This record gives sequence, structure tokens and C-alpha cells, in this order.
Amino acid sequence: MSTATQVSELAGRVRERLARLHPGAPVGELKVLPGGHSGLTYSVAAGDARYVVKAVPPGQRPVGRNDVLRQARVLGALAGSAVPVPGVAAVDETQPAWFAMDFAAGEAVEPVLDEPEVPAATARVRMLEIAAVLRRLHATDTHTPGLDPPEPLDAAGELERWSRTLHAVPAELRPGGEGLLARLAHDVPGGLPPVLLHGDFRLGNVLCVDERAVAVVDWEIWSVGDPRIDLGWFLLFADHRNFPQLGRPVPGLPGEAELLDAYLDGRPALPAMDWFRALGRMKMAAIMGHNLRRHREGKHHDPDQERLPPTIAAMIRTARDILG
Repeated sequence: MSTATQVSELAGRVRERLARLHPGAPVGELKVLPGGHSGLTYSVAAGDARYVVKAVPPGQRPVGRNDVLRQARVLGALAGSAVPVPGVAAVDETQPAWFAMDFAAGEAVEPVLDEPEVPAATARVRMLEIAAVLRRLHATDTHTPGLDPPEPLDAAGELERWSRTLHAVPAELRPGGEGLLARLAHDVPGGLPPVLLHGDFRLGNVLCVDERAVAVVDWEIWSVGDPRIDLGWFLLFADHRNFPQLGRPVPGLPGEAELLDAYLDGRPALPAMDWFRALGRMKMAAIMGHNLRRHREGKHHDPDQERLPPTIAAMIRTARDILG
């Protein structure tokens, strides 16, 4: 069966399900939604309602980022909680599986990296607000019905996870990488009680309207583990200098100390944050190197990736400097 035929069959399944949800209303065609990073991502209208559909690509196994049912599960578990997420409207477990969620209005813009720029004052309030959202996410009961969480991943497990990604990058694109990994592995901190983790928590994955966060999206790599894994990653995006050649200054954006205060909300400071800051930089270098390799192999077209090798090396050097 051709890919085109499989996509056509998927569209028919989606239209049939949404027609049942909206009797008598016209259901539109699936339209590819730019910016999706897992599976197939579409938008579709059913009467006055709009949905985002995520589906397993034809011919691929529903694992990792393509496990869309896993994404639907965490969204369903968080429905009605203090963490804003899109509502799940329909789930179809027949392979290739798919689910439909409410189309959340808003923009997800990373102030130091993305276009279009948002007013600095707006970016500042948004970043402080989502620090509180992250605190509420980490306070979620991991035994929430329907979540079916995986086994917790501690700091050592997270390091191993991203070490594999970094090792998949050609050695010439990650100078100093082995030294960084050795220094991280030499002093892995003790764990904190595991919490629900987003895995890629930042403003670029939170839809906002004006200064208000309305939906946390892109749950492809959610897990359960040490809260500092999310926090160390989130703090990277407070300073454009963490992204040599790519970042731009945003006057008034809250710094790490202010964001930590907003996250902690009066609780004691968390130990070993420097280790998790360095881990976040290693993770970023691994992701950049992986994307650059795919770009060079013709699997991922992004002309900007040609600028990345110095950035990858700089992030590795900075992470090593943080560790002392």
C-alpha cells in the first residue's frame, strides 16, 4: 500500500470520527501543520471547532516520538489540572494510531531564538508565568488515573540517554564531547523524589495569549524523573549567550535566579543545579549535532544547520567550565 493511500485512509478515519462528534457539521480536509516534531501533525476543522491531529507515520512503529497514544495519555491525565493542556477529543488505537486534540490559540515563541520577536515586557511576564506552570507540573501526582507512567529516570539514566544521542553525532562535530561526558559521569548527583517531567519545557513549547499561558504542548518525550532535569533545561533559555551565533539579547528577560525564585515559590534551593545546567548544555549539543548530521545526510533540510558546529563546540566547552 502506498504512503499516499495510507494517508488518505487516515484522513477518512479522522473525518468519520469527528463527524460523529459534530453531527451534521462539515468536516474539512487534513492540512499539514508546520512545526510538528513527531509523527504526522495536521489541523482539521469540524464545523466551528478546530483540532490538531497527531498520527503515527505510515509504515513506522509507534515508538519514541511516534508513540502518539503516549502523548494522548499524558494530556488526558492532565485535563482539568493546574497545568494548561489541550483537551483530547478523540483517540483511535487502530494502527496507524492517531488522536485529535483541541486547537489551542496562541503563539509559542522562544524570546532569545525565535521569530517573530515579542515585546520584551511580554516575554518577561510569560517566562515568569511558565516557571510557575513548571512548578505545578512537578507537583502533579504521578499516580493520576490514566497516566500509566514509565519507571522513573534518575540523573544517571538521563545522562546515559543523551550520551547515546551525542555519540550518534560524528566525532568532528562534537570536539571535547568525550571529556564532558566523563566529567558528568564522574560526579552524578543524588536523586530527588521523581516527578512528572515534560522533557522539553520552555516558552517555545507553551502557547500563550498576551501574557497568559494557555497550553503546554509537544509532550513527545515526557517521563518521570528528577525535577532538575526539566529545570536545568528551562533555565538555558533565559540567556541568549547560551546559544552562540544563534541567540539574541532580550532586555528585561528574567535571569536564572529570578526564574528559580518563581519556580521554588519560597521552598529551599535545589542542590547540584550546576550539574544539571551542564547536562542541559550537553543535551542541546547532542540535539544540534543530531540535526546537523541528518541535514548533511539529506534527511532534514535546514540551511541554518550549517552554522552549528561552532555552537555545538561552544556549548560543550561551557558545560565543562560549569563543572569546574
